[in-house]
Amino acid sequence: MKTTVKWIDNMMMVGESASGHAVVMDGPEALGGKNLGIRPMEMLLLGMGGCTTIDVVSTLKKMRENIHDCHTEITAERADEHPKVFTKIHIHFIVAGENLNEKKVAKAVSLSAEKYCSASIMLGKTAKVTHDFKVHE
Repeated sequence: MKTTVKWIDNMMMVGESASGHAVVMDGPEALGGKNLGIRPMEMLLLGMGGCTTIDVVSTLKKMRENIHDCHTEITAERADEHPKVFTKIHIHFIVAGENLNEKKVAKAVSLSAEKYCSASIMLGKTAKVTHDFKVHE
């Protein structure tokens, strides 16, 4: 896998993935940015959220659950001193569908957390990563 990040101006950068997709990143005004893009550390959390959501959705589909929607709410805390790594990350899944089996949802979340989600397992090396879920009909 290969990505590129090109500095544009001040603290603005454009990142491009190997698959050809681009994203604008920028810093806050306090650090010389113009707040015109997402922060790089936010990108880490978004990547983790995407990774674990893909795991949960694909696992539930393999379990033949009738899932209609899945999204995550992620909260995180960072260290006060440099390097300001994430120290705590909590992922809350909201899963909706028809007649969803809560035990299967719990299993899908557990499999992602413990086996499949490379991003959350990697971030778990510096942060305490916790998960929970809520099922909606």
